Amino acid sequence: QVQLVESGGGLVQAGGSLRLSCAASGRTFSMYGMGWFRQAPGKEREFVAAISWRLGRIYYADSVLGRFTISRDNAKNTVYLQMNSLKPEDTAVYYCAADEYGMGSSRKYEYDYWGQGTQVTVSS
Repeated sequence: QVQLVESGGGLVQAGGSLRLSCAASGRTFSMYGMGWFRQAPGKEREFVAAISWRLGRIYYADSVLGRFTISRDNAKNTVYLQMNSLKPEDTAVYYCAADEYGMGSSRKYEYDYWGQGTQVTVSS
């Protein structure tokens, strides 16, 4: 069982930056694929970024490519999402997720564990 706790959300002006963190419990964190998703009011939860444990493969949604960076620190059991050049349309609850298979994925149904989410609000 893995527990995930997100932090770092908040209110920021357009063009600003935030760094989200997701702390995970469990001794085998380094073997999990990790992903970030977001959900805006009235919309489906959508993929943002993912990182595998094997080969360090990284994936981004087109909407955040070049602005967001996902990384992980296995020694700290933590995955990060650095968000730069934020836009009002980035406003959402951001969730981290863990995939036992380890590959990371853009498909939310491939994830086994989810955090409770952290709110990110970008004002114009």
